[in-house]
Amino acid sequence: PPPLKPGQDFEGWRVQEVISRSQQSLLYRVLDGQGQAWLLKTLPAQLADDAQAGQALLAEEWFLKRVAGRHFPEVHSAGQRQHLYYVMREYSGTTLAQLFAQSGPLPLAQWQDLAERLLRAVGLLHRRQILHRDIKPENLHLGDDGELRLLDFGLAYCPGLSQDAPSTLPGTPSYIAPEAFQSAVPSAQQDLYAVGVTLYFLLTGHFPYGEIEAFQRPRFGVPVSAGRYRPDLPEWLAQCLEHGVAADPLQRYETAEEWLLILEQGERRSLSVRPRPLLEREPLKVWRTLALLALLGNLVLLFLLFHG
Repeated sequence: PPPLKPGQDFEGWRVQEVISRSQQSLLYRVLDGQGQAWLLKTLPAQLADDAQAGQALLAEEWFLKRVAGRHFPEVHSAGQRQHLYYVMREYSGTTLAQLFAQSGPLPLAQWQDLAERLLRAVGLLHRRQILHRDIKPENLHLGDDGELRLLDFGLAYCPGLSQDAPSTLPGTPSYIAPEAFQSAVPSAQQDLYAVGVTLYFLLTGHFPYGEIEAFQRPRFGVPVSAGRYRPDLPEWLAQCLEHGVAADPLQRYETAEEWLLILEQGERRSLSVRPRPLLEREPLKVWRTLALLALLGNLVLLFLLFHG
């Protein structure tokens, strides 16, 4: 479309304002005939002749229609369009990034509820053979209607349908799985890693391997336990998160459903991860106990020596 101005009528929509503008997309708030607010997404002028960008926008609309449901924005079933764009419903509420900025780390009960809903959404995506590739708090919207929605399918990928994944890394570096830095093919495990980092951040305000800057070549060792930042975090939940953000994709959950089941069953289920050694979890108690045993042993030896 040509640049749209507030108050302009465009193919049955009344333009209100520009919501966002970037190198890849242009987003307008528009009203339908009943005064309901929607978001119209199209390409900026510099991409008008870019066939690949146009195809990506059409694919984004197709992905959202394919996963239609409570966890995703509703796409308007537009009639004949003369221009390249699509329209999705606008929801009142806040992103989880905004919620964190306002209130800080989430209370455990709220965090677990949102974690379960996020995993249901990601599980549905993966069953439809769609990889989101940009899961982070900024793309998670908690509506005033109480629903958690996964937004922004601009980087979504469907094996066999999408064009080859770009050589540049998608998304925000701190949420990108270690294997993606080695040019690995997009996978469900990479999405689940992003889920893990997102949940870890919303719980602690930190990243499991530290914040990763653009163009940085990160090293991934052992993630810092979330329990270090949240003393109120049960050990089983700390282990659950460590499993989710494991550097080795083979050590992560195989599916969102597997992770969801662990959260739902909670402490009633023993986690399928190796518990950390007691020395690592409670070093002070271990060394104190060993010192006490050594002292007792020496006292026994002294007793036997003088009374033998």
